[in-house]
Amino acid sequence: MKVQGWLFLLCGVFFAGVDIAYWFWTKAETGQGEPVGTTAMAISVGFAFMVGYYLMFTARRIGAQPEDNKQAEISDGAGELGFFSPSSWWPLFVCLAAAFAFAGFVIGFWMFLIGIFLVIMAMIGFVFQYYRGHFSH
Repeated sequence: MKVQGWLFLLCGVFFAGVDIAYWFWTKAETGQGEPVGTTAMAISVGFAFMVGYYLMFTARRIGAQPEDNKQAEISDGAGELGFFSPSSWWPLFVCLAAAFAFAGFVIGFWMFLIGIFLVIMAMIGFVFQYYRGHFSH
């Protein structure tokens, strides 16, 4: 994971350089720096550093991985990677409930409350989908 962490940290440094150059470029053209693009690139810098820090922190905690070894073979990374859902309708219901709640922001507080209730129910169904029914263990 160290390789990925360094990659994101270097991307953050690159984005910072581009952000500074963009600010100077727009300041020379318009007389004042363009705030929207500069802010968007500054957010990219923050995101890249945040992901890079997380990957470096995690790499330090879990130790060396096969992708950190330059002599590693593809088979070194074999094994179980985790559990992936074979099929689930719950993400669709969560998104529909969230859309209903966000529409309630515009239409009325009563619809927003119903939407929040639907989101909570859909999230409970999503979290506990493997405790009942066909895929329960």
